[in-house]
Amino acid sequence: MQPHEDGQEVKQILRSRGVSVRLINQLKRTPNGMIINDEKVVRTVDICAAGDTISLSIPADEKPLPALAYDLDILYEDSDIVVVNKPPTLPIHPTRLHQGNTLANAIAARYGVTFRVAGRLDKGTSGIVVVCLHTFAAAKLNGKVKKTYTALVHGEYHGAGTFNNTIYRPTISTVRACRDYSDAREPGDETAITHWQAQECHDGITQLRINLETGRTHQIRVHFAHHGTPLVGDDYYGAPAWAGEGHALHCGTARFTHPITEQDMEITCTPPWNVI
Repeated sequence: MQPHEDGQEVKQILRSRGVSVRLINQLKRTPNGMIINDEKVVRTVDICAAGDTISLSIPADEKPLPALAYDLDILYEDSDIVVVNKPPTLPIHPTRLHQGNTLANAIAARYGVTFRVAGRLDKGTSGIVVVCLHTFAAAKLNGKVKKTYTALVHGEYHGAGTFNNTIYRPTISTVRACRDYSDAREPGDETAITHWQAQECHDGITQLRINLETGRTHQIRVHFAHHGTPLVGDDYYGAPAWAGEGHALHCGTARFTHPITEQDMEITCTPPWNVI
C-alpha cells in the first residue's frame, strides 16, 4: 500500500484501484481470494497499513462460450488482456444470426474465458479490439480505451471538421438516422459528436482520420450517411457495393492504461484496404 492509503479499509483500497463491488463479494467467497501479507482477508473493513501487500486470486470462468478454431491476428497479449486485429467478416458477439462463429467464440477457444471486451466494433468494421481476460481488467478498462479510426467515404473532404447531430432510431429496425440540432429533440435522441480530418482524396473518395467524442451505435456510419457521404461499402446506409469486405471503417489506434501494470499502452494496425 502507498503512504496515502495508510489506515484505509481493504474495500476502500480495492475500490480505488478499480475492483468492482461484485468482484469483491466474489473474492470473499473464493478460498484465498484476498490475501494481505500472506494472511487471508476475512473482513473487507479491516484496516491496512502503508507497505502492506494485497494479493487477489481472480476466480476462473465457469461457462465460456463454445469454442471456435480461428487464426486470430494478435497484436498484444499477456495474462490480463489480449489485443486483436478483427477482420471485417468476424462478428464480435453471438447474435440471432451469428451463433458460434464470433470473436467471442474464438477467444473462448484460445483462452477458455468468458468474453469481456473493452469497446465493441460492428461486424463490418475491422481493427483493434481490446479483450479482458478477467473481471478485474474489464472493470478497470470499461470506457477507458481511446480509439482512432480510419475510414473511406464517398465524397470530397478537405481540412478538418466536426459532426454534431443527434442520432435516433426512426423505427424498430436497426437502421439509425440523424437530426440536426435545429430540429426538435425527441425522447430517445442521443447526442453524437464525431471529429474528422481529411488525409487523402482521389476520384471522389476521401480517406479520413476520425475520433469520437461520444460512442453511439453506428455513430460514424450514420453521421457520414446523414451528410450524403456514406462509408465506402456501407450498403446498409446507402453506399454502392465495393470489392472489399465489410465497409471501409477501421480502428487503427487504441490508447489505454494497462489495468494491472498501469503502463500507458498504444496499439496500432493498418487498414485492410489499399484503394486510394
